[in-house]
Amino acid sequence: MQIFARASLPIAAVLALLMAQPAASAADLTTAEVARVDLPRVYRLDGIAEAVNRSTVSAQTSGRVTEVHFDVDDYVSAGEVIVRIEDSQQRASVTRAEANLKAAMARRGDAEKEYARIRGVFDKGAVAKADMDKAEAALKETRAAAEAAEAALAQARQELGYAEVAAPYNGIVIERLVEVGETVAPGKPLMSGLSLDSMRVTVDVPQNLVDAIRNEGKAQAQVDGKWLAAKSVTVFPVADPRSDTFKVRLVLPDGTKGVFPGMYVKVGFVTGVEPGIVIPVSAIVLRSEVVGVYVVGEEGRVSFRHIRLGSAAGPDHVGVLAGLHAGERVATDPVAATIALKSQRAGRVSDE
Repeated sequence: MQIFARASLPIAAVLALLMAQPAASAADLTTAEVARVDLPRVYRLDGIAEAVNRSTVSAQTSGRVTEVHFDVDDYVSAGEVIVRIEDSQQRASVTRAEANLKAAMARRGDAEKEYARIRGVFDKGAVAKADMDKAEAALKETRAAAEAAEAALAQARQELGYAEVAAPYNGIVIERLVEVGETVAPGKPLMSGLSLDSMRVTVDVPQNLVDAIRNEGKAQAQVDGKWLAAKSVTVFPVADPRSDTFKVRLVLPDGTKGVFPGMYVKVGFVTGVEPGIVIPVSAIVLRSEVVGVYVVGEEGRVSFRHIRLGSAAGPDHVGVLAGLHAGERVATDPVAATIALKSQRAGRVSDE
């Protein structure tokens, strides 16, 4: 278990310390009180991991595939070109749209000059109102035509951009759906991928726990032996009538490593609080398969006691299910406590 890492020492190392250090007394030990606190009540279930970002990229223009840059299991960075489509037709459309825009701009320029000329003459009363209206209509028409030409050019350039299909986010290719030489049309799937940067876990939860999980909104997932708090917990509003369960989804912290889509992940949902006792992690001693602590009594006597651990209560404390009572004191330095216990036993033997 992870919590034993700081407290456990090889037997040879303990013996070496016992020989190298002078005898210690219980009065010299640093202790901590076994505290009674309200601990979260946790219900554990198994869930299935999945990627938050998983999608299939499709073609948005027509043409023949000329390049496919990535294959299954390749890592792709956001914005990298994954597929190229032959773009001669799209380039021709851009050239044609540019020419149409130039012509429209020229006609608009001529219409603006003509309008200015007619306006000047009209103000002097030299032309009829009908001629003025005609010049104004021609100006509006050429301006609208120029705007339409600009829109057509923007669309043509966008169609040209579709010939280079880019990755929408950092991810790994999981399926390649097109080969060089194939002719594609808009909507044709090209490549599927997913991102491991953001993962989530989906769990089927019994109906009787849903209200508590929704109210608490807290959950943890076990990854590589460590419990990580979920960023968010979402309870689906519809039950599965076949299993009488609700689907619950929790999002893992960004950048979580060691989780892959399809993996089973152990999840702990907080469903309330319950009274319990906790001790510092530093007080725990692991001897083979035995978990224990050194208890320091009121008279200063040291004894080793077996305990049964519960869930972690923060980074520095852990719950205890059996073996201790609130108010007792435990040694927070197991090595010093071992020395004190050895000294205590040696003194008892000499008295006899």
